[in-house]
Amino acid sequence: MSDLTRRAVSLLARREYSRAELARKLAPLATPDEIETVLDELARAGLQSDARFAESYFRSQAARLGVARLRQTLRQKGVAAELIDERIARLSNELPDELERARAVWQKKFAAAPVDRGDWARQARFLQGRGFSVEVIRKLLKDPEA
Repeated sequence: MSDLTRRAVSLLARREYSRAELARKLAPLATPDEIETVLDELARAGLQSDARFAESYFRSQAARLGVARLRQTLRQKGVAAELIDERIARLSNELPDELERARAVWQKKFAAAPVDRGDWARQARFLQGRGFSVEVIRKLLKDPEA
């Protein structure tokens, strides 16, 4: 086993990485061709999987983030769009809808409904930063108790 492979396995032993993330981590240590070879070996051995990484990410973050933020982050981490869409479709079947997730996040952060425009804007920006859609935010802040 090469030093590069050992380093990659060591990283994967701590947490899941997307192929692109792992390639970035290994970039200072080898040439792009060597990295691709190691990543292919790891994928064949089942040690690295973008599908498993996406699943792990969704399980850890879906309760606190909206679909837009989940999609954006996974895209930045190099996960294929088809894989993201598949996980989001599965998410919609497994978790409460986005409004319920937004309500849970909102309740943890804020004690009361917005009292004025500035407060409404602050709460809306918070939820938007978490990746919830404008429609969900508007519905939630219009009637937080519903």
